[in-house]
Amino acid sequence: MEPFKPLDAVAAPMDGAHIDTDQIVPARFIQKPRANNFGDYLFLDVRRDATGQRRPDFVLNQPAYAGAQVLVAGPNFGCGSSREHAVWALVDGGIRAVIAPGFGDIFHANALKNGLLPVVLPEASVRALLDGLLANPGARVRVDLQTQTVSGPGLASAPFPIDAFSRHCLLQGLDEIAYTLGYLAGIEAFEHRMDT
Repeated sequence: MEPFKPLDAVAAPMDGAHIDTDQIVPARFIQKPRANNFGDYLFLDVRRDATGQRRPDFVLNQPAYAGAQVLVAGPNFGCGSSREHAVWALVDGGIRAVIAPGFGDIFHANALKNGLLPVVLPEASVRALLDGLLANPGARVRVDLQTQTVSGPGLASAPFPIDAFSRHCLLQGLDEIAYTLGYLAGIEAFEHRMDT
């Protein structure tokens, strides 16, 4: 994982509640290996029509949001099935943070394990940010994990919670295996003591 540095990026407003993992990545792609670029499948069925043409009204197809690295959405983002592929699609699609009033529990856990920052803000703060982004297409949002704050159009600065372990791993760019390997010398010393 890449360390999560302060992010100042274009934010795409997805003004809707209950955006589920089936919308984020269609089920027909979940048999593909992780080596695939899951960004190619990101919101595929809502991003393209039946002929494969891009839908101009879908937010990520609009020129103002090209290269967006932040999504701002309504409540319960990532609900539905437990597929980790939804997080892979967002990460491979260039998204580094999703801001919402709440997330599906499994999606939230998968996001943290894969380098995607799920930012939980009060609904009123998300609404103000969504309204600011809708009024200013292509506007940028700043997400600072070090200070645990978000700012952008319509939102001066808002703090967000995150548990200390997840914050540490994201800041350092560590998945759980890399974190454990940081204790390798101690683990090996323990095993050596147990063998003798």
